[in-house]
Amino acid sequence: MAKGGGALTVAPQMFQARVHGRGGQGVVTAAELLSLAAFAEGLEAQAFPSFGSERMGAPVVAFCRTDTKPIRLREPIAEPDAVIIQDPTLLHHVDVFGGLTETGYVLINSARSIEELGLAELLTPARAGRVVTVPAGELARARTGRPIPNAALLGALSAMTSVVSQDSIEAAIHGRFKGKMADSNAAAARDAFDYVREPVHA
Repeated sequence: MAKGGGALTVAPQMFQARVHGRGGQGVVTAAELLSLAAFAEGLEAQAFPSFGSERMGAPVVAFCRTDTKPIRLREPIAEPDAVIIQDPTLLHHVDVFGGLTETGYVLINSARSIEELGLAELLTPARAGRVVTVPAGELARARTGRPIPNAALLGALSAMTSVVSQDSIEAAIHGRFKGKMADSNAAAARDAFDYVREPVHA
């Protein structure tokens, strides 16, 4: 199974996700795609980046909220229900887990386990099955030729939380991209979805 993973369902209420990565990894696009997927399911959604340096390789943060009712909050997400870490080199240099709720989801782009990453303290009983690593960059490279993990990680998020369906993730990808780029990113998202849902990996 995905290392540390499981498949759970979240309640139909506001869901707040924070995406961490580096410039050039599609962090802002990840938040936008998640919001588009939520719109496709009739939910309210908003997505926006943090302000600061967006130079290639610099740490970048983006946010996405979804809800069944209009969203009036506009400030950055301080207490996320999920954190998505696109670049594991940030783990011990940036406070990516700051404010994470007690039962919050953690999704990390890595082929290593949570324990191997030195994050065993995240594996609390309240987060059982909610802390997952997925080799999203590798899955993306296999499909697109580039290790940009954002679309794949959204497929994994769908499998973890069911906050939006995989079909809606793929629809959002096809709405944002065109042609081969859309098809390959959607395939990477499906691969990551299956990676989390499958019980065993070779």
